Amino acid sequence: MSSKLNTPLATTPLTAGNVPLALAARDRAAVEVPTLLLLFATYGAWLAVTRLYGHWPLIIVAPLVAVILTLHSSLQHECVHGHPTRWEKLNRVLAIVPLSLWLPYNHYWRLHRRHHNDSRLTDPLDDPESFYWNREQWERLTPLVRWLLKVQQTFAGRLLIGPFWIIGTFLHREWEYLRDNRDNTRLIWLEHLAWCVPVICWVKFVCGIPLWLYVLAMILPSYALVLIRSFAEHRARPAMRERVAVVEYSWILGPLFLFNNLHSLHHESPQLPWYELPGRYRRERARLLAANGGLVYRTYFDVARRFMFRSHDALLHPTDGVPAVAD
Repeated sequence: MSSKLNTPLATTPLTAGNVPLALAARDRAAVEVPTLLLLFATYGAWLAVTRLYGHWPLIIVAPLVAVILTLHSSLQHECVHGHPTRWEKLNRVLAIVPLSLWLPYNHYWRLHRRHHNDSRLTDPLDDPESFYWNREQWERLTPLVRWLLKVQQTFAGRLLIGPFWIIGTFLHREWEYLRDNRDNTRLIWLEHLAWCVPVICWVKFVCGIPLWLYVLAMILPSYALVLIRSFAEHRARPAMRERVAVVEYSWILGPLFLFNNLHSLHHESPQLPWYELPGRYRRERARLLAANGGLVYRTYFDVARRFMFRSHDALLHPTDGVPAVAD
C-alpha cells in the first residue's frame, strides 16, 4: 500500500490471467481447509498472546502480537482474492475483524482489487498501491513532504517512517471522505468501528493493554513488517510483467506473507491459494523470471542490503504514468 490509498475507486473486475475471478473460483475446492484452519489458529493465537500481557514480559508479547497481526493481514489478503471458500460473503465475515484497527476491510477489498488491474500497475493515478508520482502531483507537494517521501524510498526509511506516514495520511484523507460521504465512506466506517469495539474491549479491558501501547508496540511494528514485503514488489517498466518482482528463498518471512513474496506468480494467478504458490513457482520459475525480466531478489536480506540507505527507484514515474493502451 502507498500513501495514496484514497484515490477514487474503480470497478475493474479482478481476474486470474484473463479469467474473471468468479469463474476461476469454480475450479477450486468449495472450502480450502488449510486456510480456514490457519484463520482460526491466528485468531486463537491473538487471543492467547494478548491475554499474556502482564504475565510475560512486554519484550516477548509485543513482537509476538506484531507477527500475529502481520499473519492476519496476509490472511485478509487471501480473503480479498476469494479464499478460503467460494462464498465471498463468508470470506468477508472471516476476514473483517480489524485486529489492526486502522484499515476498514471494505476499503482494502476494493482498493486491492483495483491494484490487480495489471495493465495499470505502478500508474500514479490508477494504481492505489503505487508509490510513484506524476509531475503535476509532485509539483504540488511541499519541500518537507518531498523529502519525507524520498527518505521512504530507502528500505530503512520505509520501515521507520512508512507506518506513521501511510496510516496517518490515510486517516487524514478518510476524514475528508467522511465529511463528503464519498464512496459511501460513512457506512463503511460505521461498520468498521462496530467491529473495532470487541477488539478494543478485549485489548483494553480483558487484557489490560493500554491502547497507545497496542498501537505503538504492536500495530505499527506489524505494519513495518508488511512494508518489508511491499517495498520492492513493483517497479515502473514498459512491459506489464516486468513491473512485478520476486523474492526467493524467504523461509521465515515468506510463510508469514503466505508466499506473496512470489509476487510475479501471484499477479499472474491471483486465484491460487497460498499453499500452492511455492510448488507452482518451482515448476514455472524459468518462465516467470523470463517474463518479469529477471526482477528477482534472493531474500529480503538481499533487498535490505541493496536499498538500506539507497533509493529503490525514482519517485517520479518515468513516463509520468502508464500508457493508456495495455501492452
